[in-house]
Amino acid sequence: MKEHDAASTTRTAFERVAPALVEAARALPTATLHEAGGKAGALPSAIKPVAPSFRLSGPALTVHSPGGDNLWLHRALEIARPGDVLVVHASGVFEHGYWGEIMTTAAKVKGLGGLVIDGCVRDGVLLEEIGFPVFARGLCIRGTGKDYGAIGWLNEPVLIGDVSVAAGDLVVGDADGVVVLARERAEAVVAKARQRELDEAAILARVQAGESTMQIYGFH
Repeated sequence: MKEHDAASTTRTAFERVAPALVEAARALPTATLHEAGGKAGALPSAIKPVAPSFRLSGPALTVHSPGGDNLWLHRALEIARPGDVLVVHASGVFEHGYWGEIMTTAAKVKGLGGLVIDGCVRDGVLLEEIGFPVFARGLCIRGTGKDYGAIGWLNEPVLIGDVSVAAGDLVVGDADGVVVLARERAEAVVAKARQRELDEAAILARVQAGESTMQIYGFH
């Protein structure tokens, strides 16, 4: 069996977004954060919460996993810190259940912030009962392997859709989907998103008072 070379595949030290920023973002809609960030950071719309009530916010711990193999997800669980959100690129191989009841329970015990995977998971009903937020392309019962010779990476950038996700970026998910904010820009984007929510509340008040959207926005 080939020995796992953690030194060349795993990065454990990286800067994370501040906890206060994580909590501030949790209170904001993903669509608002996306718009405030210049219409950037939206992951593919196919990635949705396994249960509608799931919501997450936290720093990304990125996983580049070989297709059809979930060993690197187990390795990610081993090094993750409380609050981390695992963001998994499964090499474009979607039709496997990479994650299920046991891994969800392990992640909840460690106090992780959630899972976002560009692929499928299994045990959907149980995941909802456990209450750990999982965002995925869907449910799939097809099993995975554990190839000790297959190369993956932890905490190197991953590309999901057209969004590059780096370790430590801010990841926020709600019923509408998932948005990723680059760590360096996250504070400014969250501030803009808060202002956008205030502006929209004022617009809603005008709509309820009888003004039309054409009037409010000056459309022609």
